[in-house]
Amino acid sequence: MRLLHILFASLTFITVSGQATYPKDYFRAPLDIPLLLSGTFGELRSNHFHSGTDIKTQQREGLKAYATAGGYISRIKISPWGYGKALYITHPNGYTSVYAHLQKFAPEIEAYIKERQYREEAFDIELFPASAELPVEKGDVIAYTGNTGGSGGPHLHFEIRDTKTEKPINPLFFGLPVKDSQPPEIQELYAYPLSDSSQVNRSGEPLPIPFTRQADGTLLAGKIDAYGPIGFGIRAYDRQDLAYNKNGAYAMQMSVNGTTQLYYNFETFSFAESRGINTLIDYGHYVRERQRIQKCFITPGNNLSIYGKRLNEGIIDIKDNSDYNVIIEVSDFDGNKSVLQIPVTGKKQEIVHKEEKKITRNYLRTNRDNIYAAGDITVFFPSYTFYDDLYFDLRDNGNGTYEVHNDEVPVQRNFTLSFDVSDYPQEERKQLFIAYLDRRKRPSYETTYKRGDIFSTHTRNLGTFTLEKDTTAPKITPINFKEGQWLSNYHYLKVKISDDLSGIASYRATINGRWILMEYEPKNNTLTYDFNDIRFNESKHQLELSVTDNVGNSSTFNATFYRATK
Repeated sequence: MRLLHILFASLTFITVSGQATYPKDYFRAPLDIPLLLSGTFGELRSNHFHSGTDIKTQQREGLKAYATAGGYISRIKISPWGYGKALYITHPNGYTSVYAHLQKFAPEIEAYIKERQYREEAFDIELFPASAELPVEKGDVIAYTGNTGGSGGPHLHFEIRDTKTEKPINPLFFGLPVKDSQPPEIQELYAYPLSDSSQVNRSGEPLPIPFTRQADGTLLAGKIDAYGPIGFGIRAYDRQDLAYNKNGAYAMQMSVNGTTQLYYNFETFSFAESRGINTLIDYGHYVRERQRIQKCFITPGNNLSIYGKRLNEGIIDIKDNSDYNVIIEVSDFDGNKSVLQIPVTGKKQEIVHKEEKKITRNYLRTNRDNIYAAGDITVFFPSYTFYDDLYFDLRDNGNGTYEVHNDEVPVQRNFTLSFDVSDYPQEERKQLFIAYLDRRKRPSYETTYKRGDIFSTHTRNLGTFTLEKDTTAPKITPINFKEGQWLSNYHYLKVKISDDLSGIASYRATINGRWILMEYEPKNNTLTYDFNDIRFNESKHQLELSVTDNVGNSSTFNATFYRATK
């Protein structure tokens, strides 16, 4: 009987997992090496779903990246953060390919970008070339792989988007040659009582459920006694062949007594809904444990489009003296799957462990604006800041810090936090800023707007806030040269910049009074100038570099160096 249930669930999986038809031979691979992935499409990341595939580059930078099809370069964006150096190609078949975290671009494209960077005197830049400016053919070298922006190591982030809607689509649908013969791995199973009267094994709190592997490879959970509305959650990962990275799985399906109750996959999604990941996962558990449990039920505020089936929102209403066979399947793109069977018996019992809910005087309804005050702070929540209604807590700790609810509740929209600074002298206010304190009480700068006696910030962080004072200017240290040194054989000029509290806001560098492009890499706090950018006629050069932090403290570094003229 158990095998029949599994077979039926597998057949149901096929019927609910249909998708659009995509061209499989139109695009070539963006690299000329075997494609091994360190990140999959839809993978669960901090506050967002991963919108592409991360292709390993053999722990190296500088590999050639190729145009996957003909078209034209329609967008170029350079930033120290996010995608770093990124390039977008619009193709005539209605799709756009994206290449991110690049080291540099092909020479013609590099010259095009630098001309505009020097014209605007800015490293950060975003360009939208016309269709005739930078055409490319399939297989053209367009860039070299790198580690720029918010990258944790050398790789190529590759995407394919629908040009009209800008929605990213799983690149594996387009025939990207990635080998995967291994099923996903289910690491943990959790059960969630979902009402005041619900219970799982006499507990009213979420709890882990052990399971064992059977001879046929399926997983079998320990027997569960439950009552009332409950849900399940899993922690899982997938591995592709020849790679040890724990990547995200493609799809999840849950059936109850042979009927599919919930199904979702990562075929596509919109960037606008990406932050909704915090409704898919057990957000509180993630904040506490840094582990992402994917809920197999849908909670209020979850408007994700990834679901293909959502019967009763995945919530299982357990009746007394009834038996339930719950099967959860986790699948990868190639159809490899892991199957977890969960036997549940309806049994109403006394609840031994009850989840304590904190009741405050402030009940926040998320479908309207809300404003609260305590001590010197005021918080304003626009409608739908939160995913669901809640009892809201705001506390003045009496030591200059304030608790704005707690960080285990996800926020989907920015809210405004304001400080009254009328008790601070005008001179002191210049160096004050609003800071968020993490769980270790380490301060981080929140963009602070100063208007008279009110300092404010727009944030999606809940937790501890305070005012911090930054009186120390940034530090500037030369890396590969000394005062008065000859640098004729040097290709680059490197400087380290750092700030101890509020962080770097801006910098500007000149040689002999002429602005130069210094590329900022915040991962190692370096600025790098390429001597090939400008040809100087004189051999003596005066470098001047000014760096300013987020409250206006500024440092200036001057150095003389020599370089032979050519």
